[in-house]
Amino acid sequence: MYKALLKPLLFQLDAEQAHHFVFDNLRRGYRLPGTPALLRSLYDFEHPGLEREVFGLKFRNPVGLAAGFDKNAELTDELAALGFGFVEIGTVTPRAQPGNPTPRLFRLPQDEALINRMGFNNEGAEAAARRLRQRRSGIIIGGNIGKNKDTPNEQAAADYVAGFEALFDTVDYFVVNVSSPNTPNLRQLQEKEPLIRLLQQVQEVNQAKPRPKPLLLKIAPDLTDGQLDDILTIAAETKLSGLVATNTTIARDALHTPATQLTSIGAGGLSGRPLRQRATEVIRYLHRRTEGSLPIIGVGGIASAADALEKLQAGAALVQLYTGFIYEGPALVKRINQALVAGSQK
Repeated sequence: MYKALLKPLLFQLDAEQAHHFVFDNLRRGYRLPGTPALLRSLYDFEHPGLEREVFGLKFRNPVGLAAGFDKNAELTDELAALGFGFVEIGTVTPRAQPGNPTPRLFRLPQDEALINRMGFNNEGAEAAARRLRQRRSGIIIGGNIGKNKDTPNEQAAADYVAGFEALFDTVDYFVVNVSSPNTPNLRQLQEKEPLIRLLQQVQEVNQAKPRPKPLLLKIAPDLTDGQLDDILTIAAETKLSGLVATNTTIARDALHTPATQLTSIGAGGLSGRPLRQRATEVIRYLHRRTEGSLPIIGVGGIASAADALEKLQAGAALVQLYTGFIYEGPALVKRINQALVAGSQK
């Protein structure tokens, strides 16, 4: 129904307008009597074989929603009813900020991809925390945190600590995002020395808590093997619980979308099918280098059950959807989970 009826209508709208349209109507519809049960009957799939325990948390299934979709923690209950095993909110910054000027989200249908330069548009960490305190579902929530655009890199750690503190009581794990290409100079924080300092400061606050939360790092797909080795050294030194691999890419290789259209779109992070192979390569490399000792959440180009299985076979403990969810619709989550159960029973 989604691909035949709803998707063609949504794709007539500007990409960001379509996003808000879906949000508004899912929120309204969910309040109607019987809708939560209907959504679960259509899209949820439960099976004991799907359960996973990763970095001390028990996930009812390994398919999550990546950060960037529900930035402000507005639809966590609704997304739980669509069958996700976990939802990562954000990227959340300490203070609210509007993000980059519009238009800033673009579809590349020929490549089943998106380009975005949203720029961490969000209502701030306190607003997200307030919403999470009101949620009813017990779905696992990740808090993806970043720095405000006007915060210099030298003061970035204070922003990450502030976001961490604001969300601590309302999320189950944290992801430090220094890999978005859409905040000026943010990726410079991926360099070894500044990243160690940043993560150490966040981890010091975390470890001082009575019950510390799992702390992960989200990395770019554009890193070299040497840089990935640095990331693993940093992860060990700062005692990270895991990695999220990968964020969007700044590369534009081998796309079917005409170069003139790409030029007119301009800068931004590319997600979707073109990212699938590189994201899997990064996951496989990290998994082999750590001999599976560091959990990885695999994300990038998952548009089918086969794509999800590829990430898991490469070494991911969990997977996340974003662009594939836009192009394939909510039934993708159920198809992946059904395929995982079917594969385990062979």
